[in-house]
Amino acid sequence: MSFLTEALKLAEQAASEDEVPVGAVVVHQGQIIGRGYNRREQDHDPLAHAEIIAIHEAAQKLKSWRLSDCQLFVTLEPCPMCLAACQQARIVEVVYGAQDPKGGALSLGYALHQDPKTNHRFTVSFEETPECGKILSRFFEKKRKQK
Repeated sequence: MSFLTEALKLAEQAASEDEVPVGAVVVHQGQIIGRGYNRREQDHDPLAHAEIIAIHEAAQKLKSWRLSDCQLFVTLEPCPMCLAACQQARIVEVVYGAQDPKGGALSLGYALHQDPKTNHRFTVSFEETPECGKILSRFFEKKRKQK
């Protein structure tokens, strides 16, 4: 099982609920302990990003805000807020499947995960997964046609 594939299933769930199709999973010792997908529209919550929801669920499962032995797999490059949340949660690694040139923290130059001024640094890597980009393209193409 690829963890990005599992995150992609959550992105598909988001799309089926007319949410921007982004999914995320938190993995601890090879097991998924947190799942999330975008819910901003239905929750009326600007913070309801896939990563935030998955991190919250994982912290509840471990009964700790410190996810220091955990990885986050997400279909889209995290925004600055979500990358900062990974830092706050002490995530050790983030893997994403599609780049986000207009909203992704790294694409925008916010390498929070490497900042020597912070008390926690972690690995972030891009694992190109074409379907992660395609689901977003299809979603926004459909939205443009509806206008």
